[in-house]
Amino acid sequence: MTVSLGAREPRLTLSIVLIAAIFVGGGVLHLVKPEAYLSMMPPWLPAAMALVLISGVFEIVGGVGVLVPATRVAAGWGLIALLVAVFPANVQMLLNARATHASALWMSGLVARLPLQAVMIYWVFRVTIRTR
Repeated sequence: MTVSLGAREPRLTLSIVLIAAIFVGGGVLHLVKPEAYLSMMPPWLPAAMALVLISGVFEIVGGVGVLVPATRVAAGWGLIALLVAVFPANVQMLLNARATHASALWMSGLVARLPLQAVMIYWVFRVTIRTR
């Protein structure tokens, strides 16, 4: 397997590397400290620990996949699907914070995080799919 960024411009190369680092780093954290993610899991989802670990593996695979031109588009679609799939966990974090009367600053950050998911989806799409 050859890792080649294959980018046409420095900004695109930087974005590819950043996306890879964010997802690989996040995925590793899911595997190393899964208990930190368990409280984010909506109670209606079964097998919370398995879902945390599976999502971590998919983050790592997708993050590495964007570095390889032959798999970049597929990895991009996979990461977009993952970002959509984990959105309920972001909502659950906000619900948990409200239930425990978290600080206004923390609540504001969690509220701001929700639309940032759409920004992440667009960024992954723009860098991995639309550039083709």
